[in-house]
Amino acid sequence: MDTNAVLDIAAVALGLAAKLAAPALITALVVGFTVSLLQSVTQIQEVTLSFVPKAIAVALALVIAGNWMISELVVTTHELFARIPQLLES
Repeated sequence: MDTNAVLDIAAVALGLAAKLAAPALITALVVGFTVSLLQSVTQIQEVTLSFVPKAIAVALALVIAGNWMISELVVTTHELFARIPQLLES
């Protein structure tokens, strides 16, 4: 296995990790910003008011995007398994 193959696998892994984390992170960002804006407008500074909606929204995003996330992971795993003979011969 040469250096280019290792770097290619690492790039695929990092891209997949970013793709799989995006739905939860973007949802948490949007909900957190919205709740913070609401808190600053109403001057309510309650900690649970920012945590509970964010946790519910992230859980909902994972339920909605979970099937897509698993299918992306399975496709990438199959592609990596298909590369094994090519990696062993070099």
